[in-house]
Amino acid sequence: MPELPPSPHHIAIVMDGNGRWAMRRGKPRSYGHQAGSEALKRTVEAVIRCDVPVLTVFAFSCENWRRPPTEVRKLLDLFLRALNKDVRELHEHGVRINFIGERSVFNPSLREGMAQAEQLTCGNQRLQLNVAVNYSGRADVVAAARRIAAAAATGNLAAEDLTEARLNEELTLAHLPPPDLFIRTGGEKRLSNFLLWQIAYTELHFSDVLWPDFGGDALEEALIDFAGRERRFGGLSRARSA
Repeated sequence: MPELPPSPHHIAIVMDGNGRWAMRRGKPRSYGHQAGSEALKRTVEAVIRCDVPVLTVFAFSCENWRRPPTEVRKLLDLFLRALNKDVRELHEHGVRINFIGERSVFNPSLREGMAQAEQLTCGNQRLQLNVAVNYSGRADVVAAARRIAAAAATGNLAAEDLTEARLNEELTLAHLPPPDLFIRTGGEKRLSNFLLWQIAYTELHFSDVLWPDFGGDALEEALIDFAGRERRFGGLSRARSA
């Protein structure tokens, strides 16, 4: 990959298009999910090469439970196999794995695999990989609001002390900078309930590439697009303020 302009510190990706990729090849959707897991490995390697310290990917949303039970079961089985197979390789590459979302709904073997992956990689510092499973951006905000309300009910928080910064402290990924770049593959142009609070000023990049075909070249395209943006965070552009 050629030298690129400065990269973002945090990239968030909605990995979309596995099913369509498989159907175009006359294969079951599970075939696309398998190919998608290989695309994630390629993307992690590319992100490491670009010295991006944080990557957050949307692997399984709360809404995905609405899919056919057979597809959900195969998707979760694939997730468990990936934990057993790929975590040690990620560990060797210095990747720290963190799962976000409500994991209590998963079976014990999957929860145990997630906990073991987090424990094994907890000391790594080359890349923080956050994997969103059974995650909802709205649910994230509601859970934070409930904790704030509980603190207020016990007298530990006054109304005037509720600020954006205080609410942010209760949200998922509060210890990390918000994403600089949001990428969605597969040609769709929506957020799909992903990190809704955190991406308030994130630069959005929508790629027509289906997720199983995503890799270094597509990531480079997104990074070049990002480098050409002027991030104003509500202020004036440099040209207008000059």
